[in-house]
Amino acid sequence: MRWFCSNCETAALADGPDLIAAADTGRSDVWHFLRSWASNPLRVGAVAASGETLARLITREIGSDAGKVIELGPGTGVFTRALLANGVAEQDLTLIEYGEEFMPALTRRFPKARVMRMDASRLRKANVFEGQVAGAAVSGLPLLSMSPRKQTAILAGVFAYLRPGASLYQFTYGPRCPVPRRILDRLGLKAVRVGGTVRNIPPAAVYRISRRRPFDFSSGSE
Repeated sequence: MRWFCSNCETAALADGPDLIAAADTGRSDVWHFLRSWASNPLRVGAVAASGETLARLITREIGSDAGKVIELGPGTGVFTRALLANGVAEQDLTLIEYGEEFMPALTRRFPKARVMRMDASRLRKANVFEGQVAGAAVSGLPLLSMSPRKQTAILAGVFAYLRPGASLYQFTYGPRCPVPRRILDRLGLKAVRVGGTVRNIPPAAVYRISRRRPFDFSSGSE
């Protein structure tokens, strides 16, 4: 059974017919992104698509040795493609997407990935994996526009499935980590800025969020 559970990509450079196909894909992705943003700007969180520079930055520490990888809010798959380019096996990807409009493209482009249509704040209750098995997580979710309760639920859900030593990579358009210190402290997490790019529209920064102390993420605390 395939489960259907937000970023956007531009066309990659190519030659001849491939360039035309890539351009068509890019235009389609932009249209889907803008239509999604217009219908729900708080959920999508940006008026422009995430670019390839940001995709490389947010995924640069994740390679084939990560094993299973969780991606939150993949949208049209720009971060997903970067993960694949880094050597992550497509069948090791679990894509969590709430926007129904992104489902057809995700399932068509990444047929071997596990695609789940769901609210990421319900991750812990969804039994996505049996235990802490994922080696990394990447998030394209607009955490700045979410309530503290929802942020807590998302982080607790992700870390319930991450192996010890594994991290969540989150980007933001703001000047600091989008997760407040009080939430990080409550969950025993820490956030470290790993880089930024002014080549994205708007400029963005990436944070690595990891465990600081033992915490039972399966306890149901929110």
